Amino acid sequence: MIWYPEVVVPGAAFIAAWWLTGRFLRFALARQILDVPNARSSHEIAAPRGGGIAIAASVIAALLVLLAIRAVPARFAVGLLGGGAIVATIGMIDDARHVAARWRLLAHIVSAAWLLYWIGGLPPGFSGGQDLGTAGYLVGVLYIVWILNLTNFMDGIDGIAAIESVTVCVGGAVIYILNGFRGEVLYTPLVVATASLGFLKWNWPPARIFMGDVGSGFLGLALAACSLAAGLTESVLFWSWIILMGVFVVDATVTLIRRLIGRQKFYQAHRSHAYQHAAQRWGGHRPVTLTVAAINVFWLFPLALVVAQSRVSPLVGVAIAYAPLVVAALWLKAGEVALTPAPRKG
Repeated sequence: MIWYPEVVVPGAAFIAAWWLTGRFLRFALARQILDVPNARSSHEIAAPRGGGIAIAASVIAALLVLLAIRAVPARFAVGLLGGGAIVATIGMIDDARHVAARWRLLAHIVSAAWLLYWIGGLPPGFSGGQDLGTAGYLVGVLYIVWILNLTNFMDGIDGIAAIESVTVCVGGAVIYILNGFRGEVLYTPLVVATASLGFLKWNWPPARIFMGDVGSGFLGLALAACSLAAGLTESVLFWSWIILMGVFVVDATVTLIRRLIGRQKFYQAHRSHAYQHAAQRWGGHRPVTLTVAAINVFWLFPLALVVAQSRVSPLVGVAIAYAPLVVAALWLKAGEVALTPAPRKG
């Protein structure tokens, strides 16, 4: 009997994430696991949070199946499974009861180090082909921790983190296919995309449940892992993923830099990202979430593709991709505190 794991396993991940999110919604309401609006929030009404556990559980289960049938490299699977379990666990605890920032950061560093160790360090494309030795591992851990945390920072309005995960991972998978890469490198982004899509059914504006740190942290680690795996497959593919993640990378980075320049307490909860200003300006979450999807599909994906096909150098491709995003972030006053939360209407 012939079966297609690239279709069956991601499909099962979609169904599992959709079903588990619905079950967790009931559980969260019964246990009062709610996201109470704070200085960072872009919503005004408490809503269930922690639904991202469905994404983490579905992706972990799918990876175990893929590992059992030898459809993903064992070291990569062990790295993502172990690191993902650490991040999801600390996020789940933080969603249910507060965890001090230093302990969350420690867990993120441990998960990043675990992932990097098992995949064998940074891809050659990260450092221009140079072996950075121990320094390379330190840089790699910082990279993973930053991607993990910026995904958490950007999970502030309905649907945005899930739609980012879907479009980035599908874009990465399509680039693999168009460049002749199938099999092992293809499965993980497909699974992450379909699990995120299953959750998105419940998180689409107006959201019935929020992802929480358990979901955003896990997705951030998964995106970092996929980008590094791409670079280990072919160095130029790493830069394609950097381009695909451009909206989140630029918004979070510009916001952080401007807060540092303004001598704000960057480590405190805030509502000053460009996407939060956009939601306030446009009167809802849905227009911003749809705009992020459109940017990823119609602007970042074509540039990531031409870089992957070596028709444009990686650094030039990243510069072209990021330049208008930086301008947009500055225009939307990223780093300046928003006075009131955006309404959660569609």
